[in-house]
Amino acid sequence: MSLFTDTTPDLPPRQQRGPRVGWTMLAVALVGVAIVGFVPAPYVIEKPGPVFDTLSDVVIDGESVPLIDIPTATTYPTEGTLDMLTVTVTGNRETRPGWLEIAASWLDPSKAVIPLDDVYPEGVTVEQSKEQSAADMTNSQTLSVAAALTELGYDLETALTVASVQPGSAADGVLEAGDVIETVNGKSFANVTELQATIAENGTTEPAEVTILRAGVQQTLDIVPQLSTADTPVPALGIAVGLAVADDFVFPVDVKIQLENVGGPSAGMMLALGIIDKLTPGSLNGGENVAGTGTITVDGAVGPIGGIRQKLYGAERAGADFFLAPQSNCDDVVGHIPDGLTVYAVSTLEEALTALAAIDTNEGRDALPVCSAS
Repeated sequence: MSLFTDTTPDLPPRQQRGPRVGWTMLAVALVGVAIVGFVPAPYVIEKPGPVFDTLSDVVIDGESVPLIDIPTATTYPTEGTLDMLTVTVTGNRETRPGWLEIAASWLDPSKAVIPLDDVYPEGVTVEQSKEQSAADMTNSQTLSVAAALTELGYDLETALTVASVQPGSAADGVLEAGDVIETVNGKSFANVTELQATIAENGTTEPAEVTILRAGVQQTLDIVPQLSTADTPVPALGIAVGLAVADDFVFPVDVKIQLENVGGPSAGMMLALGIIDKLTPGSLNGGENVAGTGTITVDGAVGPIGGIRQKLYGAERAGADFFLAPQSNCDDVVGHIPDGLTVYAVSTLEEALTALAAIDTNEGRDALPVCSAS
């Protein structure tokens, strides 16, 4: 009997099929991953959108026009940029991104994966969402003009409005955001301090007679103030109050803001800065490339916005060296600043102008507020 042979013994059937079965299983798995990857996910993707220099031109109906046009007043040359930033959303309830696209976006620091319901609430159509966004932009433009002209010393006819209502407060379920407060107990007011004093005088035992204007209709409501939760409690309605431009008010300076297909309230601060730059001699930014974002109120308060991380990357890609961020967005800014971009934190239009002055002269920059971990 020979100990060696030139013939290969037959392998058991299971061993002969092993490699083929393995490759088949891998192929099936890959196909499954591919199929799952394209299955619509319950998320949308936020990414940097177009950047608009408020000091430059935009194209409207094929024609290049100033983004900010002030035809009835003397304007002055500007330099550098004051960029307003946008965020583009990929996906909606009708067309959702697939899981592969979602996975890739999770790995991209310039993008954010957001639950679908946060951007497009149940029962709100895409068209309704666009209409609201357009309305927010229109309101933002009005507020930016009012804030800029107020900063420049113009007297504007303004009204006190309800910005928000504290849950469980005296005004909860009675007043609504957007209500214009005309009188309390027959008294009108020039500012919030006078309103607060009138409510305090009323006390907490009798209802205050509050006359408001809601959607153009005047109403008189009885509200019993409650003691506030401040260290020194005072009678209060439990509302945050802001200033708004009175209905049908004609601005003393004709300012036209020309933009298409851009929505939301976040351009307010940069539009106000652009208006001021055009109406004043010299260059606010010293010819530097500055970007920024933030809502604005008539009295110049700068508020938080969404998508600030994407806007930081949008600013960096547009060539900005400096970025003005709302102080109230600082928690989202820290740790997410692209290389080469210097970010200053501002909470008012006045602080934004101070930052621009420091950028212009290169003096006092080290003293400007920056975002730090809270």
